[in-house]
Amino acid sequence: MKKNFFGGMLSGIICTIMIVVLIGCGKDLKDIFASAGSQMGGNSQQSTDLDIKTSDIQEKMDTITKVLDYYYYKDIDKEDLINGLYKGLVDGVGDPYTVYYTPEEYKDFKESSDGVYAGLGASVTTDKNGNIQIVKPFKDGPADKAGIKPGDILTKIDGEDSIGMDLSTAVTKIKGEAGTIVKLEIYRDGKYLNFEVTRGYIEVPTVEYKMLEGNIGYIAVSSFDDVTTNQFIGAVDDLTEQGMVSLIVDLRDNPGGLLSAVTDMLSRIVPKGDLLVYMEDKYGNKETYKSTSKETVEVPIAVLINGNSASASEVFSGCLQSYGLAALIGTQSFGKGIVQTIVPLDDGSAIKVTISSYYTPSDVCIHGIGLTPDVKVELTEETSMVGDLEVDNQVQAAIDYLKGKTK
Repeated sequence: MKKNFFGGMLSGIICTIMIVVLIGCGKDLKDIFASAGSQMGGNSQQSTDLDIKTSDIQEKMDTITKVLDYYYYKDIDKEDLINGLYKGLVDGVGDPYTVYYTPEEYKDFKESSDGVYAGLGASVTTDKNGNIQIVKPFKDGPADKAGIKPGDILTKIDGEDSIGMDLSTAVTKIKGEAGTIVKLEIYRDGKYLNFEVTRGYIEVPTVEYKMLEGNIGYIAVSSFDDVTTNQFIGAVDDLTEQGMVSLIVDLRDNPGGLLSAVTDMLSRIVPKGDLLVYMEDKYGNKETYKSTSKETVEVPIAVLINGNSASASEVFSGCLQSYGLAALIGTQSFGKGIVQTIVPLDDGSAIKVTISSYYTPSDVCIHGIGLTPDVKVELTEETSMVGDLEVDNQVQAAIDYLKGKTK
């Protein structure tokens, strides 16, 4: 198994930043300042709660720079120092999803959202402890061939400590030209292992599908990229033509992705005009997204989720659960219910900033909570045969549920 983004995790060593994390279009700075002035009830030149004396900051910054320049035992890269200053300012918000991107990082970010890249071929996430964890190496990709496995914790990238590193930054460091080598240190089963992985050209297989025994359609979606919408709709159409009587959508370990992808995919299922998701910012402004397609899926649906199903995956699952169009099966989802936007700066850098919370059609914000499955099933090593296909116990639970709906 543009641009609006969601995310709490990255489909990352694959070097597609789904965030991932993100939702909302990048805006021009003049629009930001004009909007801010309007929302605060005055003009954009007025003081705000963040009215900081730049002269005091400049004086202390000059002092710190002189101390570092005089005492630090190595030569200091000026650009790194300045970027560290910007990153530290944004980091002061205390939100792991609000970060500063250097021009290079932002360029990589934009290139990563189309689902095609040069990298290692694996999805990654930030686990509950803030560690960068391998979710799924793609079959026969560079990471898979090197022996990297699901659950591995990434501890170093080319000798640099990656514990506590922002996921977007780590992905940027992992990316590179096809044919080049990246050295990774991995923590697995109490041991530190070293790998040299040759980067390769990867086209992300975001959707896989097949018809199971009993005409039960099965679609696995690994992330929500630009390429995912057509792949998903094509899978639904093909399975429908084959006589599908029920459908399983597997979103386990799916970290999220583009808002445009998830809303377009939901539009293929949810009746036209129905609310899919809405956001609300600190000013009370709401932005709603509704189904636009005339086509719907007229069969029982089960959606598989787990603790790594985040952000856009939760938008998809929460919408269908709200309308009773699907049963959620598996374990509690990640709980990423806040929204980010990208603000490009004039020098090619950008700020990814959390701007609002999002809500399901039933007016629920799942941030820090997650979605509760209708049928709770912990994953075990138990498997069963469905025709000539071996499936795990969570897929089997979905099959059993749907068989009860189609008799």
